[in-house]
Amino acid sequence: MFEKPPYTITEKAADYLVKIAETVTRLEFGTEFNRDIKLHRENRVRTIYSSLAIEGNSLTLGEVTAVIEGKVVAGRQEEIKEVKNAYESYDKIMTFNPYSIDDFLKAHKLMTQGLVKEAGEFRSGDVGVFGGGKVIHIGARPQFVPQLIEDLFGWAKESELHPVLKSTILHYEIETIHPFADGNGRIGRLWQTLLLAKWNTIFAWIPMESVLYQNRPQYYQAIEDARKANDSGVFIEFTLSAIFDIITLQEKHQVKHEDKHQVELGDTQFAVLKALENKTLSRKEIFAAIGMNSDSRAFKRNVEPLITDGFIEMTVPDKPNSKLQKYRITEKGTAAIGGANIRGVFSNY
Repeated sequence: MFEKPPYTITEKAADYLVKIAETVTRLEFGTEFNRDIKLHRENRVRTIYSSLAIEGNSLTLGEVTAVIEGKVVAGRQEEIKEVKNAYESYDKIMTFNPYSIDDFLKAHKLMTQGLVKEAGEFRSGDVGVFGGGKVIHIGARPQFVPQLIEDLFGWAKESELHPVLKSTILHYEIETIHPFADGNGRIGRLWQTLLLAKWNTIFAWIPMESVLYQNRPQYYQAIEDARKANDSGVFIEFTLSAIFDIITLQEKHQVKHEDKHQVELGDTQFAVLKALENKTLSRKEIFAAIGMNSDSRAFKRNVEPLITDGFIEMTVPDKPNSKLQKYRITEKGTAAIGGANIRGVFSNY
């Protein structure tokens, strides 16, 4: 039996948990969030930008986007490397086991390779957090770090506590133990996102870190207050409020997006859906079936909106430009062409 870390689940925290569960259900089943690949990509960039900005990376959101897209950016090479490493870490997030120390170290190596000497290794020396010229927090002595992480992960694996609550506690405890020479904040936020995504995969695309960045003073204060109390209760409350805020924003965006841009499905889009009704086709095959040239303009005008709004989906969604990419109709697309004179609706971009 592993020792339980000190925490209190307050009534406020419990209320947030209920609201989070309800909102996640609506976002997952009542909106097109799961199929909004464009938004997923944008959110991933926001996640990386925000998590690095918390640690002082000076690149703008536009510059972070450019780095991820492989463009040349005029900036400090170390900061550009941080972006590339973070992108690779989040790109592999669903391959990690949240209770595996080996995966924890592997993720840290991805996050900090080429930036710190002990990438992927627990620190060998003492480390502290400084602010305003004074020591704010001293991490655990290095000789105790491996056992503390083993105990923490062992408790988390055995605990029947709700994953959302568990994720906040691990986030806080990782910050408190400070197992690495550098990158503790980045890996703590990554690991909370991992636990959330293992509970519900939509969290792999939720930029929780953006709310933490926007509320940095409160974020730091919640950590400090929890340390003083030797109880992560106040940090749990704050982090749950951040999760609730960001998923509520995502839901509102989806509803506004779907309500604001509804227009009749055009003849060409309808023809695309008909072509895919009983087949899975490549881009070239789609346009051959509807008798059009498959240039990039035609694709953006007639096919991309159908993907964005969930009428059709990619067979290789993680690699939009894959040579093996094909497209298939979804239930929403089938419904749009299922009845007489039905033409559906989609967002007008």
